[in-house]
Parts: sequence; C-alpha cells; structure tokens
Amino acid sequence: MLTLYHAPRSRSFRVLWLLEELGVPYDTEMVSIRGTDSAGHMPADYVDIHPHRKVPALVHDGVPIFETPAIALYLTDMFPEKGLGPQVGDANRGPYLTWLSYSTGVFEPAMVERIVKRPYEPSGQGWGSADEVEQVLTRVLQTRPYFLGAHFSAVDIVLGGALQYMMQMKVMPESPVFGAYVERLGNRPAMHRALQRDGDIEEN
Repeated sequence: MLTLYHAPRSRSFRVLWLLEELGVPYDTEMVSIRGTDSAGHMPADYVDIHPHRKVPALVHDGVPIFETPAIALYLTDMFPEKGLGPQVGDANRGPYLTWLSYSTGVFEPAMVERIVKRPYEPSGQGWGSADEVEQVLTRVLQTRPYFLGAHFSAVDIVLGGALQYMMQMKVMPESPVFGAYVERLGNRPAMHRALQRDGDIEEN
C-alpha cells in the first residue's frame, strides 16, 4: 500500500499530482507543517518517516521514501507500464535522472537566492545563478514541448511543477516559452484531479 504524507498547498502537491497521473491506489495522511492542526497533525513518530518533519514523504509497505525526486523515481520505476519515467536502457534515462536531480540540486537553490536577494558566488556554490538557470530552462523548453522531448514525464511534474509555482510567485518571469509550457501542464486532467483533491483535503 502507498501512503502519501501530505500538507495542502505545499511541495507535496507534486507527488499528489504524480500519483493521480499514475492512476494507482494510494492513501493520504495529513501532516501539519505550519504550526497548526487545521490541516492535519504532526505524529510524534513522524521523524522516523521524514527526519526533518517535512513533506512529502511516501510510505510503501512500511518503508519510507522522502525527497520529491527520489519519490518520483521510486514510483515511476515501480509502475513502468505507466510511461512516466524512462527505464534503465532507455536513451532518455540519463536525462531523466539529470532533470530530476536538477530540480532540487540547482533550480530550487537558485530560486531561493533570487527570493532572498542573496548575491550569487560562483566559486562557492554547486548550482548556477538564477539568471543562468532561467536561460537554461528557456533554451530547453523553446525546442521541445516537455523536458524529455515530445512526451510528458515525471520531470514535468517535479521540475515543471516547481517552475509553475515560481511563476505564480513572480520569482520566475512570464515569457512566451514558459507560458506555453505551463499551459500544457495545466491542460492535464490529472493535475486538475490533484488540485481538487488538495482543495478538498484543506477544507476538511
């Protein structure tokens, strides 16, 4: 059994969306990460599931997995027939792993620096500047509809979902390239199901 530990309007939305894209059975356990119990609670033993008491975390038959790229890789390897993650031997496997890692290893740190207006120090950091990241993503998405080419994958949920959020927060600028990409993501029925479920969870 798959159980997603989730908080509404948080990073864990992307895993909720991925589970809806996969169309597999799963449960949700609400976790409060904002200091209130209105949208769940923080179990005393949650540290055994996520050592930093963050979301998302996924538990599969008693085994916890945390960090969004790791969860995405785990799920797409678990359900290869769904076609959301290239498998070992596929030419796109390397790019798939690269962009999953890029989402939290490069994109998110660069965006945080932009948010807090921290000067970029190229000699002391393992990621590119926010401006450079913006240029990289523009070059990729202006030549293809999705990060891996013609076909939607979990990268478009993990990294694409983060890009979409940063655009909503005005951290990433509107552009014809990004706007068209986000529109493609917004046309996916599974995203709308996840948004509905996220809203229903928050109301309850």
